[in-house]
Amino acid sequence: MMKLSWPEVMAIASISLTSVCCSWAQSPSRWKAHDMNRPRPPIVKPGDQKSPIAPASDAIVLFDGKDLSQWRAEDGSPSKWVVKDGYMESVKGSGYIFSRRTFGDIQLHVEWAAPLPASGSGQGRGNSGVYLMGLYEIQVLDSYNNDTYPDGQAAAVYGQYPPLVNASRPPGEWQSYDIVFRRPRFSSDGDVVAPARVTMLHNGVLVQDSVSLWGPTNWLQHLPYRPHPDRLPISLQDHGNPVRFRNIWVRELPESDEAGPVQSKSEPVQALQPAVLDNYVGQYQSLDAPDIFTVSREGQKLTATFIGDQKLELVAHSLKEFSLRWTAGKLIFDLGNDGRAVGATFYLGGSERKAKRVP
Repeated sequence: MMKLSWPEVMAIASISLTSVCCSWAQSPSRWKAHDMNRPRPPIVKPGDQKSPIAPASDAIVLFDGKDLSQWRAEDGSPSKWVVKDGYMESVKGSGYIFSRRTFGDIQLHVEWAAPLPASGSGQGRGNSGVYLMGLYEIQVLDSYNNDTYPDGQAAAVYGQYPPLVNASRPPGEWQSYDIVFRRPRFSSDGDVVAPARVTMLHNGVLVQDSVSLWGPTNWLQHLPYRPHPDRLPISLQDHGNPVRFRNIWVRELPESDEAGPVQSKSEPVQALQPAVLDNYVGQYQSLDAPDIFTVSREGQKLTATFIGDQKLELVAHSLKEFSLRWTAGKLIFDLGNDGRAVGATFYLGGSERKAKRVP
């Protein structure tokens, strides 16, 4: 079972989740983020491809196997990823890398390979990501005979859309992503005129069919759109696994105003009186790590603070069970005879983490 540290809950988010809880009145999907009950995409064996696939004549080559001159670290310094034998490889702890050029509507080609021999399981096996505009992640993962939540497997729009099929090749073999991305459109006053859209082939197989994104991708949460520039860098994720990339090229596309509806659905909520909510307020210490999280009451709702001042709203389903709003993660509280919480267990994606309430 994969163990999660409490600080990981907010490690990726760059937008305050306090505002997210207030911004979403309804969930954009009938499935919660990272729901292990979501149906798995069927497995298909992709056909043989000539690899590497040569770029089109009008393509901008971002990596040709020679150097990282087209890439930088987040702070603008040279990337610490390594280049050898025609590929670049992520280095644990070196951070994400970003294209020096910025892009809007694009066709993007990326080839990647998961480590061989395979190591780890679930999200801990061959994990990386391709971030369109640095905000919208196409998941990179070794999904060959490796189960995880469907919206987090290879070729998923992370946390939103699983691929139509699992077209993964075995670890160590080169795989291709061909992505058509249409950026979101915003009005002059910041409203969303058209959401971002993605069409994608994985190893030559259609896996995303013009899906409409409901906001930036993120772990645990569905983040709302916020106005951003029309052009932003592409980024690749350092998730601690030595994933390899090669033959990365981009074709800039004519601007398009295509749009599609964002579906939404209400989520039932059980209301508890403030006096009852106060029974859960306090600090909780993980039993197998030094991590501490805090539960607070804000009027008629509870929030959990996992790191810094970032908060996640808790939704009551019973006196013991609370979910993280719009997320498959949940907290099950242990209650004493007086009804006050003495501990809690955090569940997400088949893993669990126990904690005790600090006196």
